[in-house]
Amino acid sequence: MSRFTGSTWKIARRLNYSISETGKELAKRPYAPGQHGNKRKKASEYATQLQEKQKVRFTYGVSEKQFKKTFNEASKLEGKTGVNFVKLLETRLDNLVYRLGFAVTRAQARQLVNHGHVLVNGKKVDIPSYRLHAGQTISLKEKAKNFTIVKAALEAKISRPEYLSFDENKLEGTLVRLPERDEFLPEINEQLIVELYNR
Repeated sequence: MSRFTGSTWKIARRLNYSISETGKELAKRPYAPGQHGNKRKKASEYATQLQEKQKVRFTYGVSEKQFKKTFNEASKLEGKTGVNFVKLLETRLDNLVYRLGFAVTRAQARQLVNHGHVLVNGKKVDIPSYRLHAGQTISLKEKAKNFTIVKAALEAKISRPEYLSFDENKLEGTLVRLPERDEFLPEINEQLIVELYNR
């Protein structure tokens, strides 16, 4: 199995970046794990580029193969490759299920999709990497709306990005438009990933 299933908190500490975007992983010990974790050496240019790639890869929870495939798709689109790349990752179904607040984490959102609980325009889609387009709606099956984890996640959700609209009564979200680059992952420099793949 190529997808990482280990401790994301250790990875977050190693990268010095909150993969969950909550900051919880770094709150207690904001340094790398291990005996020499807080004695970090200056990173090389390659290490910096690799680290930036790993931040994005672990944030969205995709495998190395999927990550490279998405990058290759982005390089064929018009505009900046780096910006296109992160936009493609942001419009994945599992990520948007997470952004809407149906799940507390992207891993939980991926599981909801995998188990067939998520509908796109009223039809079941069980592929987490399914890419949405502007105007498409995301909802849950009636049974899934009563799941304890879904109710807890919706209660815990404070805000949603502007490129998503959400109907509280129907528990249905819509991708109003494609996201702008400054609306997500502000700490990521995607140009470093482009440089890494163009080495």
